[in-house]
Amino acid sequence: MSGKRMLILPEEIIKKIDDNRGDLSQAEFIDFLIDSRLQGEDKKQGDITRDEIESIRKDVKAILLSEENKDKKFAKKEDIEAFQQDTRKLLKNFLDFFIGYGLELGKQSPSSEIKEMTSKLQGLEEELAIEEGGDVKIKWK
Repeated sequence: MSGKRMLILPEEIIKKIDDNRGDLSQAEFIDFLIDSRLQGEDKKQGDITRDEIESIRKDVKAILLSEENKDKKFAKKEDIEAFQQDTRKLLKNFLDFFIGYGLELGKQSPSSEIKEMTSKLQGLEEELAIEEGGDVKIKWK
């Protein structure tokens, strides 16, 4: 059984209660306020819950992962330099093969042509030997 008691309040508080209670009676409104305050349902505007923090963390992780993936789409300077060196080596091997293949077939080419090709290959070999420790430079004509 619930007994009724009287609570004496200042006029200002009664006015605030009447302004904010809506369809509730004064007693119901005061009961609601007390219950919500004791149960912790009364959240301040700046409060944030653990669930909200976790969702923000997940969002930040997703953004960071997408940013990391963007960096992986482009070639780096070292990758381009390695590609250039490998291409030069491939071209040298290609020329070596075709010169050797031409000589094995017995096709007699003029000696000046052979000397020219061997000098070009030696120049390429020297360039590759020098550039393996330093920067790669490509000369295009």
